[in-house]
Amino acid sequence: MSSRLAINGGAFGAYIARPGALPAPGVVVLHEVFGVNADIRKTCDELAEQGFIAVAPDLFWRQEPGVDLSVNSEPDWQHGLQLYAAYDRDRGAEDISQVLRTVSHLADCTGKVAVMGFCLGGLMAFLTAARFDADAVVAYHGGDTEKYLDEVGGLTAPLLMHLDEEDEFISKAAQAQIKTALASKPNATVYSYPGQRHAFSRHDGAHYDAAAAALAHSRTVEFLNRQLR
Repeated sequence: MSSRLAINGGAFGAYIARPGALPAPGVVVLHEVFGVNADIRKTCDELAEQGFIAVAPDLFWRQEPGVDLSVNSEPDWQHGLQLYAAYDRDRGAEDISQVLRTVSHLADCTGKVAVMGFCLGGLMAFLTAARFDADAVVAYHGGDTEKYLDEVGGLTAPLLMHLDEEDEFISKAAQAQIKTALASKPNATVYSYPGQRHAFSRHDGAHYDAAAAALAHSRTVEFLNRQLR
């Protein structure tokens, strides 16, 4: 269902999917450059089926509220990339940290909340956890993560990262840098998916791979259950 979240500085839209059994732990789901679109809503619905309160906040609310773009439209791609280029990552991490606190205080939440993101959202999940508090972090192919590896020291929450070996936006050199930086973190796990290109888990995406997506999803759900319950 669509809802609105209030944080210090404003209110913005969010998609919230709740499980049948409550109270439950929360997962804040951070979108790609396409906003809270059908793919992200489906991801939230799947998490709710697994017993989590899934909340997808509108990361672009300060720039253009209500972004909902199609991955199959070239104009939408270009619009999303423009929003991505102008996105304030520092302020965004602050916003997301407040969303985590807001979700943890929902009446039907157990108080445990993870942050999970895809592409831009994967980077923002990493940054938010490195700078603020989260009970767990899941990052799918977070673009530009290698540019922020000097912040790994601030990462105390358990982290699960999914990388696509043939990712056209995250080079093999960048992937190697990420793995090296996280190798010293005993609570960080990085999985690589051979042959997979960017966003292999995006529903109906050009690079969607059902087997790899199912494997990543099963690993994510197992990780979230272990960390949040």
